[in-house]
Amino acid sequence: MKAIHYLDGQWMEGNPPILGPLSHATWMASVVFDGARAFGGVAPDLDRHCERIVKSTCALGMKSMLTAGEIMEIAREGIGHFANGAELYIRPMLWAEQGHGKYMVMPDPESTRFCMSLFEVPLPKPGPTSVCLSSMRRPAPSMAPTLAKASCLYPNSGRALAEAAERGFDNAVLLDGNDNVAELATANIWIGKDGAAHTPAANGTFLSGITRARVATLLREAGIKVHERTIAWQEVMDADEVFTTGNLAKVLPITRVENRDLQPGPIYNKARELYFDWAYKA
Repeated sequence: MKAIHYLDGQWMEGNPPILGPLSHATWMASVVFDGARAFGGVAPDLDRHCERIVKSTCALGMKSMLTAGEIMEIAREGIGHFANGAELYIRPMLWAEQGHGKYMVMPDPESTRFCMSLFEVPLPKPGPTSVCLSSMRRPAPSMAPTLAKASCLYPNSGRALAEAAERGFDNAVLLDGNDNVAELATANIWIGKDGAAHTPAANGTFLSGITRARVATLLREAGIKVHERTIAWQEVMDADEVFTTGNLAKVLPITRVENRDLQPGPIYNKARELYFDWAYKA
């Protein structure tokens, strides 16, 4: 896998060491990142991903030394290092080197560092995907920095995925603290019912994805009703169809929920068609 990284003003390859044992990020998890995509000569919503990484940095008490526009230019420069049309994962990351305060738990905003990584990851193709209900929960905003794409949130996703794998499933559906559906361990979730699309309303417990927002807009423009609302687990079990949106794969169907088999439905098919049509024209 080819991987390149922009660090301290220069590009390098491989997996360069960037954290030390005294780095605040190493022992206090002061790290945020974002993930965008490039494929077929396009990088859809790259500007939104770059804007979000700056917001995530501030939400964790750090300070980005680069604007969203500057981060986007670095990403576009990096894309140029690969073959035309390469399928890439674009990952800007910011972290704190030092802490401050009596206990050194808070990150020192002035010590924030930046790295941009790009590496080849093929877009996953639609295929059989199974999900189960996880025993894990998404935290409330008062419990974790849920408004940031923060690395410290992902070990819980890893626990949910491990639990799902032990049961023979590919992914897991997590609820929030009020027992309402939040999202999958790795992506946002949608259901189709009676010709309308439904997805959990952003309530601060999960990352309301950029691809999620784009698909919602495209479906509405196509005349399909989109409801962002509270969704109960039983509604997922009773749905006509279930699908996901996320940066890694964009739009994929779910073909099994617990012991219930499903087929890719018309709303999923339309969402995927609309998204990639838009992406290649944007």
